[in-house]
Amino acid sequence: MKLIIAVIKPFKLEEVREALTTIGVQGLMVSEVKGYGRQAGHTEIYRGAEYVVNFVPKVKLEMVVEDSIADRAIDTLSSTAKTGKIGDGKIFVLDVEQAIRVRTGETGADAI
Repeated sequence: MKLIIAVIKPFKLEEVREALTTIGVQGLMVSEVKGYGRQAGHTEIYRGAEYVVNFVPKVKLEMVVEDSIADRAIDTLSSTAKTGKIGDGKIFVLDVEQAIRVRTGETGADAI
């Protein structure tokens, strides 16, 4: 199993969720986060005063998938979230040693 963590632009969330559901991803955790990378924030004007926004709003997606669909999930994520502009996000992939469904006690791939 793989844990896929993706940080994407917020307006891409629904499109990405629909695409992942289509390929068989059954569960997804979503968090609103702020951060910066090469984008390094931007300048905004509020009530006539200019100020720097150092942290840009993003959405963090986390999902555990079976190894058999991990590559498809990564490809779907990257192609659907892509706008071609700076700040499109990042995808991280980690191995998952074990998963347990609390309600039933199922383990491994059955738990996801």
